Amino acid sequence: MPDLNATSAALLGLLQTGPMTGGQLVAAAGQRFGSFFSITRSQVYRELPALAEAGLLRLGKRGARASQQYVLTAAGKRAFTSWLSSTSGSEHLRSPLILRLVHAGQLTPKQRANLVSSARARYRGRLDEARAAAKAATTPYLKAAADFTVAHRRAVLTLLDAIPTD
Repeated sequence: MPDLNATSAALLGLLQTGPMTGGQLVAAAGQRFGSFFSITRSQVYRELPALAEAGLLRLGKRGARASQQYVLTAAGKRAFTSWLSSTSGSEHLRSPLILRLVHAGQLTPKQRANLVSSARARYRGRLDEARAAAKAATTPYLKAAADFTVAHRRAVLTLLDAIPTD
């Protein structure tokens, strides 16, 4: 069984609910776990052929504008279950905002204030969205992930409050 990277595993997980096109997978990924795990369109379209070649997916129906559905195979289900139960893989936080804040001392006070205020406004809105998602979660697993997202967004707001802007 091939080793799966997190992006491949995310796609196999989304396909557990049924066949989807690449575009549907991009949208579903953003909706389901975009707050804590981002997947780009280019990543999806790079991974799908590799997963099909490995026998973890098969081609499904052709749709409008030459869209192609992908269907999870039995081998794909086994590979996903194996990935789920494994403990390997390191955790990575990749935040362009935090990277900017690390270097914020190189900005003028006005630039720093603009960076912090615009980020604060975005994260306040994202916090409201995360709270709504936590309230709407239908399983304890989705609720736990949604609660994490709320805590993460609060932590970013706390970080922003700690950045001197003068």
